Amino acid sequence: MIRRLGALLAIVLVLVVPFAQPAAAEEGEAIAEAVADFAEKSGYPGIAVVVTEPDGNRHATTYGVDAEGDAVTSDTRMPVASVSKTMTAAAVMQLVAAGRVDLDAPVYDYLPDFRLEDRRGAEITVRHLLSQTSGITDLTLREKSLPQPSTLAEAERRARQAGLATDPGAKYAYTNTNFHLAARIVERVSGMPFGDYLERAIFEPAGMKRTTTIDVTPEDLPADVADGHLYAYGLTPPAAEPHRFVDGSDGVITTPDDLATWLLVQRRDGVAANGTRVLPAGTIEQMQTAGPDARYALGWEVGDRHGEQEVGHGGIWFTYTADVLLTESGHGVVVMGNSGVGLGNEGTGTLATSVADIIDGRAVEPMSPIRVWTDLVLAALTLLTTALGVRRLARTRSWVRKHGDKAGSRLTARLLPRLAPTVLLFGLPYLIGFLYGGGRDISLVQLAHFSPALMIWVTVAAVANLATIVVRILGLRRHRAGEPVPSSRRADTSTKERTPAATRAP
Repeated sequence: MIRRLGALLAIVLVLVVPFAQPAAAEEGEAIAEAVADFAEKSGYPGIAVVVTEPDGNRHATTYGVDAEGDAVTSDTRMPVASVSKTMTAAAVMQLVAAGRVDLDAPVYDYLPDFRLEDRRGAEITVRHLLSQTSGITDLTLREKSLPQPSTLAEAERRARQAGLATDPGAKYAYTNTNFHLAARIVERVSGMPFGDYLERAIFEPAGMKRTTTIDVTPEDLPADVADGHLYAYGLTPPAAEPHRFVDGSDGVITTPDDLATWLLVQRRDGVAANGTRVLPAGTIEQMQTAGPDARYALGWEVGDRHGEQEVGHGGIWFTYTADVLLTESGHGVVVMGNSGVGLGNEGTGTLATSVADIIDGRAVEPMSPIRVWTDLVLAALTLLTTALGVRRLARTRSWVRKHGDKAGSRLTARLLPRLAPTVLLFGLPYLIGFLYGGGRDISLVQLAHFSPALMIWVTVAAVANLATIVVRILGLRRHRAGEPVPSSRRADTSTKERTPAATRAP
């Protein structure tokens, strides 16, 4: 009987393996092509992708180098930005399972010194923090452009000045402040620094050997983490992340392989590959189940892809991005890249979705090079703005001759609109945050990382128009004082050409 079973198994292997191997090879080639296409068209010098199978196996695809010129591998340490929120939420849920935190208890119960002026603050629960429904938004507490704290205790104190955009629980609004407060709760309840808690309760038992978390960037980054990159006009210069507080919200530093290990914990209902239980049974399902009209559960984003439920989370720094996906087919997808988001590029989420589609046997279309075309258009606008600015300055004399005797109110009405580019420059963080980030906060320095080409254009426009205002005002003063107004060589030449015929030699 055993011999017959052995013979049958041999026949099955002979028939199946030749077909299975090419299929796996084709899938791997398709993923490699998608990674290279994304990296080249979106401006990522380095990308790492790890796919986890339902049986726990994993496959890595890597591309390019880091800012030091070293090859990016599945063991390269990189920030995962807001993917960190999945781990912060897990830390809170461990305390919930232990009976030390109640999801529906007021945050004030665990942070007695945290009080908002708005009386509705007393209604904010731990669940509201993890589901991004506290009522605090980036518009009611501009957490990126305010002075940055250096500890979670300072972040808690800063959050006391937050307002509420809505009643707690009424509406989803993504803000890092919710997870600063959630991490602070872990500190207060556990009695240990948040980073130490993650190390002992999450990273070690999960088998994430090269994972850590930091408080402030770029100062706290480990020495083996290279700078990320910006993108401008098709170039990808290395750049340090702007100074920001990231603990609890987006401070985890890990490797693609370690992050894949974290996804396997999700697939095994909280049990690590080494057999250690990281989260109690049923906790993962609770964390990844959103309400009927919600897109955010407890530290996880819940969506739909081709009619199938998809759970994941994106992570955005200004010099790095990352994404994780858990598909309905049982696969996990990790994508980590060493460049930030910008106009024409919303991060690695597009690549994560493409990889998931390839795994599911769907065709993936090549990307359009939107990012480079966006910057080329901005470059053309910058050149045009510069040329127009120089032209206006060269025509100062003729402008003063034409308008110099008009009333001051009329001159003001002509010059005042030229302040518009300066107003736009300082209002741009609010505009981009509203249009591109759904109301997210961003500072001018961070905006320069987000899109150098956009900032250069708007800055050139502001400087050119301010110069126009100053030069024209000085010209008007000279004109009214009876002094000659400086002119360009072109203007002098044109004046000579208009010399009356009577004064010329016969």
